[in-house]
Amino acid sequence: MPTSELTIDAASTVTQLEEFIRVKVDHLQREGAVVGLSGGIDSAVVAALAARALRPEKVLALLMPDRDSARASRRDALRLADRLGIRTKTIGLTKFLWLIGIYWKLPLWLLGPRRFQAKLIRRYHDGFVKEWGESPLAAIMVGTKALPGPLVNQAVAYHRVKGRLRAILLYYYAELENLLVLGTCNRTEKAIGFFVKYGDAAADVAPLETLYKTQVRQLAAFLEIPEQIISKPPSPDLLPGITDEYAIGLSYETLDRILWRLEAGMDTEEIAGALGLELNTVVYVRELMRRSAHMRAQPEVPPW
Repeated sequence: MPTSELTIDAASTVTQLEEFIRVKVDHLQREGAVVGLSGGIDSAVVAALAARALRPEKVLALLMPDRDSARASRRDALRLADRLGIRTKTIGLTKFLWLIGIYWKLPLWLLGPRRFQAKLIRRYHDGFVKEWGESPLAAIMVGTKALPGPLVNQAVAYHRVKGRLRAILLYYYAELENLLVLGTCNRTEKAIGFFVKYGDAAADVAPLETLYKTQVRQLAAFLEIPEQIISKPPSPDLLPGITDEYAIGLSYETLDRILWRLEAGMDTEEIAGALGLELNTVVYVRELMRRSAHMRAQPEVPPW
């Protein structure tokens, strides 16, 4: 259950977001909207809001899996789209990614079945944390100059190119049909840099970016998103074995409670005491916010 400071009036919020989507579609003279439907909770909520705000036939859901995507993700996305009555188009990314050569950068298929891939990826992740004293998420946020060897760079390119390819396809179909691209990032992800710059954060409008992840869950319950989508561990679905909370190192509930207080101006010691957390945990979240600031900013220009 969300804590009081994160509790929202779901019905009122849904009404406001529906109006927001309608107004933006009308103002930008679009015929409808397109959303990348991943099978996760954020894109499910955005698709449901769009279907309510516009007529379902005016909403196009793009499913863009690749060889590393979980089969359940596509299944959940298709079931939701059918339930909402929105249009779907599935575009497999694997052939494009083979042409780019990205799968040779991390040849995961050589590791055997998906469960073995997940196990070895987690082993590498945990070894990185042990050696460097911080998560890969934090380490790669400002570049990899201080990190060893090409493997880190290859891993960064491997997962980020998928998000950017999806953005290209979203805009391609948006322009073919004169549709508005609806973003699916939430406030929590944007605050700590848990997104791909010019990838999953690329959008014309971002309905969820004022809502923390725990608040998105409240909307999902109100919108009657299927339980299998609400309850499954959130995942970027880019590498086997890597879920959001595993990569971040914190549960969303704890993370949101820290973020809410940091954004309210509380200092780290005060937050740690109020939530019964180690000071290092709060400092870690604050550092993610600091390091990811450049990801949220517009490109820098010369000062003259």
